[in-house]
Amino acid sequence: MAQIVATIKIMPESPETDLSLIQNKAEEEIKKFAGDTEIKAEQEPIAFGLKALKIIFVMDESKGSIETLEESIKKIDGVNSVEVVDVRRAIG
Repeated sequence: MAQIVATIKIMPESPETDLSLIQNKAEEEIKKFAGDTEIKAEQEPIAFGLKALKIIFVMDESKGSIETLEESIKKIDGVNSVEVVDVRRAIG
C-alpha cells in the first residue's frame, strides 16, 4: 500500500490555551492511530493572538479514514475543533 501524508488543523478554545500540551497529546493519538511515524507540527497565526496547530504526519493508506483520529483529538482538553485540511499520497 501507498503512504499518505495528512495535515490536520487543530483550533484551541482560546488564545491562552497551551498549544504544546495539545501538541503532545495529539501526537500520542496520531502514534496510536498510525503507528510510529514521522510527525511535523507548526503553529499558524489566525487573529487576535489566536494560533492554530497544524500537524503533518505520514501513515499507511491501509489504515483507512482519519475520522476516528479526528474524533479522538477533539476529546483533548482545550481543543475547540479539528479539521483534516490535506491528504495526499506520498511519492517515492
